[in-house]
Amino acid sequence: MTFCFKPFILLCFIFLIVSCKAQSTIPIVIEKNSSVINDTTFVNLKDYSTDFVYDMKYATTDNFLKQKVYDCAECFLRLKTVQALVEANQKFIKKGYKIKIFDCYRPLDIQKKMWAIVPNPEYVAKPNKGSIHNRGGAVDITLVDSKGIELNMGTPFDFFGKKASHNYTNLSQEIKENRLLLKRIMTEKNFNSFDSEWWHYNLKSGLNDTVSNVKWICD
Repeated sequence: MTFCFKPFILLCFIFLIVSCKAQSTIPIVIEKNSSVINDTTFVNLKDYSTDFVYDMKYATTDNFLKQKVYDCAECFLRLKTVQALVEANQKFIKKGYKIKIFDCYRPLDIQKKMWAIVPNPEYVAKPNKGSIHNRGGAVDITLVDSKGIELNMGTPFDFFGKKASHNYTNLSQEIKENRLLLKRIMTEKNFNSFDSEWWHYNLKSGLNDTVSNVKWICD
């Protein structure tokens, strides 16, 4: 009787140890799950890919405002916008190109500053309504080749005229093909084009997000 009882106690003891160890992993799993970033959280594109080229126009005076309105050049976007943009860029890279970024998320205070400089809805969205840039779902972009040279899109960024429209047809075949390439892959990755600006793309689900005034910290 004693001979049979001891192995039973030993077996129970081993089971208890294994069970306690298994339970001790639960808080770790919970902690990891709780740290998952919501897809509407603002993140820095540079933290998710090093394959983009940057020319953040509004952090310079090289823009239609002729003024610097960002304190520093960073590309923040909602996480879901970043994920879609990275996927699009991967497709461009396979074709020998990369996305060049001109503008990303724009805090509402910056929108107000731009409106104060140019209070014209044809050029700047009214701050009382906000734009999708203020929601973290819009990007202004072009493409560069393997040497970093911009593809010919027919006009510079922020050219406000008919020639910048997707519907404008009096363009060379090269320009048409370049614009079409940009548009085709971006729309495949759930972005909508903006008719009057070949460089502007909105994540489809970005319109459902709220206008934000979240600001990034400059080093």
